[in-house]
Amino acid sequence: TQALTRGDGLKGDDVSTNVKTIRSIPQELKGDYPENFEIRGEVFMHRKAFDKLNAEREANGEKAFANPRNSAAGTIKMQDQSEVAKRPLDCSLYQFIGDERKYSDHYKNLERARSWGLPVSHERILCSTFDEVWDFISVWSEKRKDLSFDIDGVVIKVSNLHQQAEMGFTSKFPRWAIAYKFETETVKTRLNSVTYQVGRTGAVTPVANLEPVQLLGTTVKRASLHNADIIEQLELFIGDQVLVEKGGEIIPKIVGVDRDGVPHLSRKVEFAHECPACGTQLSRKQGEAAHYCPNDSGCPPQIKGRIEHFIGRKALDIDSLGEGKIAMLFDAGLIYNAADLYKLRYEDLDGLSRTVVNEETGEERLLSFRSKTAENILTGIKSSKSRPFNAVLYGLGIRYVGETVAKKLASEFGNIDKLMIADQEQLENTPEIGKIIASSVVEFFQDEKNLEIIQDLKDAGIAFKQEEKAAPSSTKLDGERVVVSGVFNRLGRKAIKTLIEDNGGVNVSSISSKTTFVLAGENMGPAKLQKAQDLGIPILSEDEFFSRLES
Repeated sequence: TQALTRGDGLKGDDVSTNVKTIRSIPQELKGDYPENFEIRGEVFMHRKAFDKLNAEREANGEKAFANPRNSAAGTIKMQDQSEVAKRPLDCSLYQFIGDERKYSDHYKNLERARSWGLPVSHERILCSTFDEVWDFISVWSEKRKDLSFDIDGVVIKVSNLHQQAEMGFTSKFPRWAIAYKFETETVKTRLNSVTYQVGRTGAVTPVANLEPVQLLGTTVKRASLHNADIIEQLELFIGDQVLVEKGGEIIPKIVGVDRDGVPHLSRKVEFAHECPACGTQLSRKQGEAAHYCPNDSGCPPQIKGRIEHFIGRKALDIDSLGEGKIAMLFDAGLIYNAADLYKLRYEDLDGLSRTVVNEETGEERLLSFRSKTAENILTGIKSSKSRPFNAVLYGLGIRYVGETVAKKLASEFGNIDKLMIADQEQLENTPEIGKIIASSVVEFFQDEKNLEIIQDLKDAGIAFKQEEKAAPSSTKLDGERVVVSGVFNRLGRKAIKTLIEDNGGVNVSSISSKTTFVLAGENMGPAKLQKAQDLGIPILSEDEFFSRLES
C-alpha cells in the first residue's frame, strides 16, 4: 500500500510509485499474511545490471554513474516513474514489524515474509553460539566476492523480539544489532599537504590533501586525520605515500604510511598551535582528543557554523538558506548570529552578490541573490517561527544537546525560562540527562551573549514554549517514573506505555533511585531485576498494575 524512505527517522519521502516498478517486489501477497504490517529493507543494484546501465548511458552520450549504491539511492527518489522502470533496481527485505505478541521471533518472521512472496535474502543463519557467528563471518569474508552485488559486512541481531525490546536503543542505534565490517579496500597515494577546518563548537580538525586517487568508485582528494594524536601515531611527513581506506565504505581516512625504506624528504606534520581562521592560540581540555579555538565570538567559521546548524532540517528547517548563502550574508555584515536572520529585509537581500573561487580549478564566478531568491529566503525565515520548542532548543547548538536530548529537556521543563534557571541538580534529575550534559546546559545559559540572542529570538516570535499536551485521562500515576520490562499478556509494551502516560505517569528506560516502580512482565531482564532489588524499587506484576489502575 505504501513505500517510504527512511528520511531522518521520523519523516521520509513517499516513493510508492517508484517501488512498484521493482520486479522482485510482488504487487500482491500470497498465503496467510497479517492484515497490517510494516517491512523494512534496502533497494540496490546488481553489479552486472549496473555495468549494463552505464554502457547504455555512455552509448547515448550520457555521463556514467559512479557506483551502484549512489545510483540506487538517486533512482528511487526520481520524479519520472518511466525512467525508474528502465533502471534495474532490486530489493532485499530484512525486518518485519507487526503484532509483537504473535510475531515474536525475528528469524521466523523473515521466513514467513518470504513465504508470502517478499524478497528476503537466503544468505542468513540462526546461530546459538558465538563460534557459529564467527564461522558465518569467516565464510562470507571470502564468499562475498561471489555475490552479484557489493556488501561491506555482516549484521548480527538478537532474534527474540522481547529481548530486543529489553535491550532497547541508544539515541541512534539498536543495542540488539551490530554490524561486523569486512576489511575494506586500501589504496596508496601521496600526501600533498595538511590543512585545518574549524567547526561550530570550535573543534579544529586536520584534513589531509591527497593526490587524487580512485577508491570504491569515487575520486578521493581529501581524508580526515581526526586529531593531533592520530597525526603523532602515523608520524606523517609531507610527501609520504599514505594508505587510504573508506571508514564504513563512505568516509576516507588514512590508516597507515608506506615509506618502504624511502628517507623523509620533507617536513614532519605537526598539529597547528593557532586557529587557522582567526589566529587565536588553540587549547585542549584534559581527557579530550580535540583541540579547540576558544574565540567563539570572533572566529568566523564558528559563527557561520552555528548559524548553519540553526537553519538545519532538524532545527529551524530554513531550506531556502544554506552554507553558501549564510557565508554571503555573513561576509556582507548582515548577520552575526541566528537572531540576525529575523532582522533581514528584502532590500538587504535583493541584488546581494559576491565572487566565489573554485578551490580545485581556481575558476572565479559571481553569485548573486535575485528577487525570487530574496523572497524565498524571507518566506523560509518566516515559516521557521512555527517550529516546535524542541527543534529550536536543538538549533541553539548547546554542546552535547542533540536532537534526542533537546526533546527530553523540552518535555521536562516546558519552556526556555524554566530551563535557563535550572541548576545542575535539577538537570541531572531529568531522566537520562547526565552530569556532562547538565554542566554544558548550565554553562550555556550563564553566557550573557547567549541570553541576548535568546531574547532577540523571543522578540522575533520564535517558539520557546512546548505545546500543551492533552491532559491525561487520570492522575492515578501522576508524576510517577515507571520502568516497563518483560513480556505482557493483556497489551503490548507500546500500549502499556501509552496507558502509563494516559494516567499521568512518565516512562523511563533505566532504573535509578528516582524510579517509582518497575512494571515487570514475563522474562524480565535479570540485570534490571537485580538493580531494582538492590535499590529497593517496588516491582509490580502485570495483574497488580491493572488492579491499581482499576481501583
